[in-house]
Amino acid sequence: MEPFSLSRRVAAEAVGTAILVAAVVGSGIMADRLTDDIALALLCNAVATGAILVVLISVLGPVSGAHFNPVVSLAFALRGDLAVRETVPYMAAQVVGGIVGTVIAHAMFGLAIVEVGTTVRTGWSQWFSECVATFGLVALILVASRLARSNIPWLVGLYITAAYWFTASTSFANPAVTLARSFTDTFSGIRPQDAPAFIAAEAVGGLLAFYAVAWLLRPGRI
Repeated sequence: MEPFSLSRRVAAEAVGTAILVAAVVGSGIMADRLTDDIALALLCNAVATGAILVVLISVLGPVSGAHFNPVVSLAFALRGDLAVRETVPYMAAQVVGGIVGTVIAHAMFGLAIVEVGTTVRTGWSQWFSECVATFGLVALILVASRLARSNIPWLVGLYITAAYWFTASTSFANPAVTLARSFTDTFSGIRPQDAPAFIAAEAVGGLLAFYAVAWLLRPGRI
């Protein structure tokens, strides 16, 4: 089968990221409305996010690669699996799609279409958590894309579900998602002023993962 055109792949990235963010924000709103137990709400949010990732990667992976994440696209570009001229359109589609996903979630729950996040997420532990979470995610994807491609949907879904719980930041691990979540003042939100540091930490984690995996998978005895 011939590869899909760039326009179709970019559309798949935008739609996939929109649905992902709608699931993240929407499940957070639903969980917050149904329970006052923060731990239970986080569990519901994590399960919904992991589940939708399995579905989206399984369905859209054959179309665009199902990156849904600028750091993942950057890593694939550095490895030569995504053309440089295609990287910016991928990233732009992910950012726009993420914001649209927040709008969709708000519309479904009768909230203002656009809000400003007020949840404080800052400090070294949060930034380090984002670096660790993104390192793990990108490393997992890069290794699995070479050694266990058919398992990627489940591996990513399970990793993110777990990372919600073992990181202090609840594992945003995605600059497009981070930016989109700054437009919601709900359970999943983040203050806009806290987003740049999260995005920087995610970029560092992704780059570290790229170089670590490049060394790990390089043929040779040393």
